[in-house]
Amino acid sequence: MNQTASVWLVLMLALLMANMPFISNRLFAVYALNSPKNLAVRLAELLVWYLLVGGVGLYLEQRNGQIAPQGWEFYAITGTLFLTFAFPGFTYRYLFKHRS
Repeated sequence: MNQTASVWLVLMLALLMANMPFISNRLFAVYALNSPKNLAVRLAELLVWYLLVGGVGLYLEQRNGQIAPQGWEFYAITGTLFLTFAFPGFTYRYLFKHRS
């Protein structure tokens, strides 16, 4: 896989995984819970998805060459980008009125 395809793969994976806590009522889209997830559980799940997508990105970067050293700025920017990607799922879950 070339570098361009790796970047697009990580971006698409981040877009999907950022919305997963808000779309699915299951924990990590696998475990069924007895009660509905609250916002704190969804945000914790969002953090775990962020770390997993970051791990995939790190693996792909290592496969393509040397890993570039990153400072706090990198993590601040990728974290806010991940939160921006999560906005459609958050909007769907908390801002739209659902019919019962």
